[in-house]
Amino acid sequence: MTGKKILLFGTGDYYNRYKKWFPREDVQALLDNAPDKQDTLLDGIPVVSPKQGVQLPYDIIVILSFYVKTMKRQLVELGVPEEKIYHFYDLNRLICSGNGEAAVDYKKNIEYYGGAKQVEPSSAILLLSHDLTMGGPALALYHMALALLKQEKKVVMASMLDGPLREVLLQAGIPVIVDANLQVETMCDAGWPEKFSLIVCNTINFHVFLSERNTDTPVVWWLHDSSFFYDGVIPGVLQAISRKNMQVCAVGPVARKAMEKFRTDLSIQDLLYGVADEVEGCEGTGNRPGTDRDRVCFVTIGYIEMRKGQDILVKALRDMSEEIRKKAVFYMAGPDTSLLAGRIREGTEDLPEVVMTGVLDREEIHALLEQADVLVCPSREDPMPTVAAEAMMHSVPCILSDVTGTAGYIQDRVDGIVFRSGDTKQLSEKLVWCIEHPGRLSDMGILARKVYENVFSVRVFEENVRHIMSKVQKAGGK
Repeated sequence: MTGKKILLFGTGDYYNRYKKWFPREDVQALLDNAPDKQDTLLDGIPVVSPKQGVQLPYDIIVILSFYVKTMKRQLVELGVPEEKIYHFYDLNRLICSGNGEAAVDYKKNIEYYGGAKQVEPSSAILLLSHDLTMGGPALALYHMALALLKQEKKVVMASMLDGPLREVLLQAGIPVIVDANLQVETMCDAGWPEKFSLIVCNTINFHVFLSERNTDTPVVWWLHDSSFFYDGVIPGVLQAISRKNMQVCAVGPVARKAMEKFRTDLSIQDLLYGVADEVEGCEGTGNRPGTDRDRVCFVTIGYIEMRKGQDILVKALRDMSEEIRKKAVFYMAGPDTSLLAGRIREGTEDLPEVVMTGVLDREEIHALLEQADVLVCPSREDPMPTVAAEAMMHSVPCILSDVTGTAGYIQDRVDGIVFRSGDTKQLSEKLVWCIEHPGRLSDMGILARKVYENVFSVRVFEENVRHIMSKVQKAGGK
């Protein structure tokens, strides 16, 4: 790809994840729709509007975002030929094998921690994560590693990106490999992963990696992704993935159906994550907030973005009377630098009941849940939000949109509440019911705790992992 004139569309999280692959001298400009970012410099590169950017000389435009459908449509409307538009899922063919000739100078250094380099691969299981953030999928894989250790398995965790989870893994005695090349390579390109006795790949991010692999090495592919994350996928790449010696799992029906739109031939088994119990004496205490306070405490936790639907919640608040709304407080926790977060902040200046907390660490999240009456997940798409299981662990009932995977395990008005996705009027009615019946929330929370214990506990997860691994090994694993 060296020598091509490149425009990069997106300056957020995925720009930071992938910018290393683009030589600075080749990047003509960064494109961004946010007016406050335009006409600035980022990493010494000018940031301009897409309309301005496409007037510059360029060979290709690479979209560094999961909002690929919308951004690609915008570029096409601006006159960009489709064949010049790429997504970060396309980096393998751009970087590793351009024009059929393998590039030998793209390799980044591999980093080893906790004795990872000394582990004999043939006697260990490799767990592959797309990052080491404290997000749901990475944490789920961490808990799988702990489950395998209990089963006296040797495990190594590897990731495309470093992050704070690395220290947690090392403290648990789990060796870690950080290999940025996994962002662009197939298994055959990488070589080293196939030497392990078994590989667990986490999320759709590994579909390119799996498209060319040594089928002698057994693979468990654990899907956590809603259909939104498939927008940049080339169907042919998914079709190229061999079913031989591979077990595909999903965190419930939302993630399973997203893959089934592309591969109806795959047998996909449910494997829900397990959440470690960090609560003692919570059940049945009678001290849930709302029974001894003037205001009912609602909480939303997660990235503030369209997919998570916090704007739906704000609209629902507008549908209720000011008198009712004053009887509650609504904490909105999570990264708040997105355009949507900015709009919500400006749009709730006259709603003192809405409190945007920004990013919270794990300890602060659990403290917030301890003070909550209800967790709200107003998502437009959400396969199986970890925070819902964590709320139920704290005996906090959840209000969930019906496109949230967790909603399939909830009985409405018994151990939680379900509303139609995007229906702000119905959500408003459910919120009002909670405000008017605070005494019911404690009993509902006790039953929500039972859902956690029976569906999302580590005990249940460990047994499911044992079953999956046994099934893979019987099918011909090493």
